[in-house]
Amino acid sequence: MTGERLTGVLRMVDVDTPPRFSRLPEPLVGALRELARRKRLLIALDFDGTLAPEVDDPEQARVLPEARAAVLRLLAMPNTRVALISGRALRSLEVVAQLPDEVLLVGSHGIEIRLDTPEIQVALDTAELEQVDVLSKVLKKVADSIDQVWLEPKPAGFALHTRLATEADSRMAHLVALSEATAEISDLTVRNGKNVLEFSVRSTTKGEALQHLREYTHADSVFYAGDDVTDEDAFAALGADDVGLKSGSGPTLANFRVPGPQQIARAIALLADFREGDVHEQ
Repeated sequence: MTGERLTGVLRMVDVDTPPRFSRLPEPLVGALRELARRKRLLIALDFDGTLAPEVDDPEQARVLPEARAAVLRLLAMPNTRVALISGRALRSLEVVAQLPDEVLLVGSHGIEIRLDTPEIQVALDTAELEQVDVLSKVLKKVADSIDQVWLEPKPAGFALHTRLATEADSRMAHLVALSEATAEISDLTVRNGKNVLEFSVRSTTKGEALQHLREYTHADSVFYAGDDVTDEDAFAALGADDVGLKSGSGPTLANFRVPGPQQIARAIALLADFREGDVHEQ
């Protein structure tokens, strides 16, 4: 064992175990160190593929232990808010996240929001409810006709999941669903994600949700991590004093990239380390 000085705090570390930051890109470490100094900080995180590894059954997804521990540490700090921004329906997000109520939740790409009260903010008008009913009939027919394709209900639409289907069946499901759904509903919002095609009668983005949370929390800076195409709207909403971290491969507007959820967990744990060092103005 030996002593290591990190942001003014002396802690004991095992010399045989590399510190967290040694497994992250050095520029990212520097950006996290600077971010930790901001007075009011918002840490906003996607769930699937970011905080939790992707699994075949979405309801079995869980936050990695290191990520969960880091989130709990950040929640205990002054002037620090944590939020989840997910494409999941908010009730599903509550079940799989299993995090304290102090975590702000955004579901269905911003259609559902739960802030500092238990109430979920969402309201569809009569016309939108009728469109959801039409969409349900169209997409259920597609899902029932193709093996290993299933529907996830959402307040303003549905997600057509094809993770377990063959590549050919997945492609067919997407093509048929897209063609028939858009033929029935003219102003339908469609999002293409990883092995999922999402249909919504109301248009919102994770970028709009992130901006809403920034204003709600009065954050000076934002850290956002995500892995999917839909997270690019959030990365696009980040400013010069913010940090975006992409999990996994694919084109991105994020400042930095890491291979997957394990490295995301290390990054937010390191952010918690730096912020615990009293380097920010509390």
